[in-house]
Amino acid sequence: MNPSMSKPWAALVGRRLVQVLAVSLLIGTLCFLMVRALPGDLAMRVAAGRYGYDLVSNAAADAVRAELELDRPGWLALLHWWRDMATFNLGQSLVSQRSVWHEVTHHLGATLRLSAAALAIAFAVGVPLGVWAGLRPKGWVDKASWLMAVVLRALPPFLLSVLLILLVAVQWGFLPAGGDESQASLVLPALTLGLGLAAGLARVTRAAMLEVVVSPFFEFARTKGLSDWQALVRHGLRNAAVPVTAYLGVQALFLVEGALVVETLFAWPGIGHALVHAVFGRDIPVVQGTALCMGVLFVVFNLLVDAACLALDPRHTQKVAK
Repeated sequence: MNPSMSKPWAALVGRRLVQVLAVSLLIGTLCFLMVRALPGDLAMRVAAGRYGYDLVSNAAADAVRAELELDRPGWLALLHWWRDMATFNLGQSLVSQRSVWHEVTHHLGATLRLSAAALAIAFAVGVPLGVWAGLRPKGWVDKASWLMAVVLRALPPFLLSVLLILLVAVQWGFLPAGGDESQASLVLPALTLGLGLAAGLARVTRAAMLEVVVSPFFEFARTKGLSDWQALVRHGLRNAAVPVTAYLGVQALFLVEGALVVETLFAWPGIGHALVHAVFGRDIPVVQGTALCMGVLFVVFNLLVDAACLALDPRHTQKVAK
C-alpha cells in the first residue's frame, strides 16, 4: 500500500483502538458502581435468580454471599475486575454460573441480526425517498418524506413498538408479537428500529442530493448530454453518499439505545434483553459484559462508518492519486 494512502487509515484505526480501551474501562467501572449502589441485598437477588423467588431463603442468600465473596470491600472487587479485564477474562455469571463470554456471544448474534435487518429497512425506505425528494424538491414525495420524518422521529421506540404490536400482531394477526421462534419474529422489532432510522436518513439524503444537483460537476455532466439519472449514477451518488454514511455513524447510538428497549418489549434474545435481565438479577459480571459489548459495538460501527466515508470521499481519492 502507498505510504501516503496508509497514513489516514492508520490514524483512524489508532483513534478507534484508544476509544475501545477508554469505553471498556469507563463502562465496566460505571456498571460495577451502579449495580453495587442499587438498594436491596445483592446476595438475596442473586440467590433468587438462581433458585426462584419462591424458593429463596436467608440460608441460600448466605451461601451465595460466602461463595461469591460478596462481603469483601467494593474497591477490592473493582480492582480484581480490572485485573480480569486486562486478561480478557469477564468472569462467570453469578446466576447461571456460565462464562460471561458464553452469555454475551449467545446474545450478540441476535442483536447483530436485528441491527442488520433494521439497517436494511432504513436503506430500502430512506435512501430512495431521499434521492427522489432531492431530485424533485417540493414535490409530493418530498412532502410525504418530510411528514414521515416528523411523525417517526417524534415517536419514541417503545411507543412505536407498542403501536406495531397492537396493530400488526394483535389486531391483524399478521406477525408474532414477540420471541424468536421463527424468521417472522424479526420483522416487528426490525421495523421499529428501521423506520425511525429511515425517517432521518431520507431527509439527510435529500439534503445531500440537493447539494449535488446544484454543484458545478453535476451541471457539467448535463451539458455533456447526460440525463439527470445518468449524471446521478456516474457522478452524483458517490458525493451524496459521504454525508449519508456520516449520518449513520451519528445514529449508531440510536440503534444501541433502541435495541435495549425494543429487544425487551419484543422478548428478542439480544444484548439489550440480556442486560435488562442481568440488572434485575444483580448479575454484575453479565451487566458489565453486555454493557461493554454494546459500547464496543458502538465504537466498531463508527469505525466502519469512518472507513466508508474515507473510501467514498472523492477528495481523499484525488489526494492519494496525486
